[in-house]
Amino acid sequence: MTRPCFKLEIGYPEPLAGVDEAGCAPLAGPVVAAAVILDRKHFPRGIDDSKNLPLEKREALYAKLVKCAAWGVGVASVEEIDELNIYWARMLAMTRAVEALGLEPAWVLVDGNACPRWQRPSKAIVAGDAKCRSIAAASIVAKVTRDRIMADHARTYPGYGWATNRGYPTPEHFRGLEALGVTPLHRRSFAPVREIIARRAQPERGFQESAVASPLSHTTSS
Repeated sequence: MTRPCFKLEIGYPEPLAGVDEAGCAPLAGPVVAAAVILDRKHFPRGIDDSKNLPLEKREALYAKLVKCAAWGVGVASVEEIDELNIYWARMLAMTRAVEALGLEPAWVLVDGNACPRWQRPSKAIVAGDAKCRSIAAASIVAKVTRDRIMADHARTYPGYGWATNRGYPTPEHFRGLEALGVTPLHRRSFAPVREIIARRAQPERGFQESAVASPLSHTTSS
């Protein structure tokens, strides 16, 4: 299997930032993006798309990347996801990640098929985290950062399995939703969450409607 390399990056001016996000598909939690500028002569070996790395390897690479690379993280909250939709929240998180670098890159390569609406020179690369080493590095930083955020939230909201499923729509997460209901960290604009909210509200509405429609036993006649 071919790992990401610098081949796609060589033709662009430096410093070059790779940008990727984590957390578009989950039902809960923020979307997190990272921007990483690698030193092409000094970087950790084994960088790959974060989805291809086991947890221990991903954490080890993260620890090395934050020491040897320039990096920034951007977060779009659950409220922003629900207000903007997940596409534009993703773009917002990526913009914030580049702004958090502390320096302006000469070029930005973004994972996906579109770049945020910014003025900086950039290019979107489909499946960039599997092809481009800088984007793959960003995917690791974004993934580890978001995983840690969700592990923290799991302590506040136990019963949904966020420590392991990270808010993704797993059977354990759905069982938690059915049993415990929706938390402030759930994305109400996502259909499965909307459906659970509506379903849990139906019994109460049914009771209220039946109470209004039933004859009043204490009504007296003249």
